Amino acid sequence: MARQVTILGAGLVGSLLAIILRKRGYEVCIYERRPDMRAANISAGKSINLAMSARGWKALELAGLKEDMEPIAIPMYGRYLHQPDGNTAFQPYSRNNEAIYSVSRGELNKKLMTLAEEHGVTIQFEHRCTGVDVANNTLHFELPGGSQKTIQADLLFGADGAFSALRESYTRMNRVNSSQNYLEYGYKELAILPGANGEWLMEKNALHIWPRGKYMMIALPNTDGTFTCTMFMPFEGEGMSFAKLNTEQDVTDLFSKQFADAKALMPALLHDFFTNPTSSLITTHIFPWHYQSKSALIGDAAHAIVPFYGQGMNAGFEDCTVLSSLLDTHGDDWDTILKAYEIRRKPNGDAVAQLALTNFTEMRDKVADPLFLERKKIEKELGKRYPEQFVSVYEMVSFTHTPYNTAIQCIQAQDKLLAQIMNEGDFLTNIGNSGFTGTLDGWVSEYHNAVQQLDFGNEA
Repeated sequence: MARQVTILGAGLVGSLLAIILRKRGYEVCIYERRPDMRAANISAGKSINLAMSARGWKALELAGLKEDMEPIAIPMYGRYLHQPDGNTAFQPYSRNNEAIYSVSRGELNKKLMTLAEEHGVTIQFEHRCTGVDVANNTLHFELPGGSQKTIQADLLFGADGAFSALRESYTRMNRVNSSQNYLEYGYKELAILPGANGEWLMEKNALHIWPRGKYMMIALPNTDGTFTCTMFMPFEGEGMSFAKLNTEQDVTDLFSKQFADAKALMPALLHDFFTNPTSSLITTHIFPWHYQSKSALIGDAAHAIVPFYGQGMNAGFEDCTVLSSLLDTHGDDWDTILKAYEIRRKPNGDAVAQLALTNFTEMRDKVADPLFLERKKIEKELGKRYPEQFVSVYEMVSFTHTPYNTAIQCIQAQDKLLAQIMNEGDFLTNIGNSGFTGTLDGWVSEYHNAVQQLDFGNEA
């Protein structure tokens, strides 16, 4: 008989996992600390808009939700850069006009919960897990009014985010390595409003970035004509920081000087800035990810990352895809499944965390740098000229199912190749020279041979 499954957290990953397991005949119950967002006037949580890419779409196909979400997903074909002097530039993400998609976290979460219930999943709301006896799979909850509840789980998954109760309980066991690392940066959500007729007042099909060196703002489109903006800035320090923005005049002066084009579209700027919280950015690492055949961490509970590669949700969804494929292979042998899941996903969780931190520097500092822009142009041209030999790391991460750990190992080889090309001068001029193109063929072949030693098999 299939085991009964308990899941902590009815967020995106917990709800998706519940659907996948319920479709396979498991009895599934989710315990969620918040009220039901479909009935209560609450948000889906502090959120930078979701950027759905290939890994996320594949998982939604497993859940039968892809067609439901496509109408409310807005394709973003590249970065739209806004400079302080008002100049703008567009950087396409892909050589093939591929896109990542802006998706509402709240709408996706609501649909996933509803679909889970339609398949027979039970969701218990307003159950805050206060701790787990990991060895015995006993969970302790606090309910509204302060009453207590204890349940016994058979198979348990912690999908309850970066501050997971199951993760915290793991840290109290022997031989568990765990860390939480905060950036000195925080983030604050703001909004750009639509025009008088509900139209988008900036380019709809792009992720907008205002790079300002040590701080930046991004904006992603919503279906109602708004853009969800997120300001990233140090909490404090010598340069501009949240600690220095104490008055309405401080904020007005900053936006008038550094974000003038956005400020003109933000009538609620001051209200939003002083009402919305300044939130932290955290990266977590833990090992092991599972305990015997009894429990495991998944999604942010296992690998919370900063949001600068748009891969947090996609990585969590890919966890679910991997578990599904392991069930195909191993049936109900959860001892084997959880061991294999940890072996496959832990290195990729570490890799995507590093990729996200690296991309923060790129978005904040480099996207406006002429040499960086030139490099991106060369990457696109290489992809077109050598489609079987060269794919940029960004495209591997966003548009393929190449393991994150494989993609990150390609960075050094790509850096070497791009440095060779750029050291020879203007690339577009040089490729008109047959001598240079012969040399280029050799460099690309050398690069391709080097990376072919890596495992490019799909993660799921």
